[in-house]
Amino acid sequence: MAVRIPMTVSGEAALRAELQDLKSVQRPKVIAAIAEAREHGDLKENAEYHAAREQQSFIEGRIQELEAKLGNAQVIDVTSITNTGKVIFGATVRLLNTETETEMTYQIVGEDEADIKENKISLSSPLARGLIGKEEGDETRIATPAGIVDYEIISVEYR
Repeated sequence: MAVRIPMTVSGEAALRAELQDLKSVQRPKVIAAIAEAREHGDLKENAEYHAAREQQSFIEGRIQELEAKLGNAQVIDVTSITNTGKVIFGATVRLLNTETETEMTYQIVGEDEADIKENKISLSSPLARGLIGKEEGDETRIATPAGIVDYEIISVEYR
């Protein structure tokens, strides 16, 4: 049995959009580039042809990868879950680093959705693993790459 991949609603939408783009825009473009490069003659020394074939291989591989991920996706709509104040997949957590008094907010998302610039951390990250199951108001010690950090969970939102 395939492993279910947890994913937020927006994460699934982004992967579906990428898949649609690959199939309807990128794939036809590279097929046209291969056809054009073939017309230039000798394929052994045709760099354009080889580059286009390589690009086609990448696109086909990515299409397969996305189809597999979407096929195994377990889409979790956190907005449809009653907020109990508990940190779960998809929750947005506001934290206080008790040492530095710094506040930060992160949403816990799937592997493919993680983007630290958007404050989205992967479910498998040390911080997310340390927060899952905790509740609003809890204090917790989490082993991070930078060392042990003490956090207080200020708020948990399901949005």
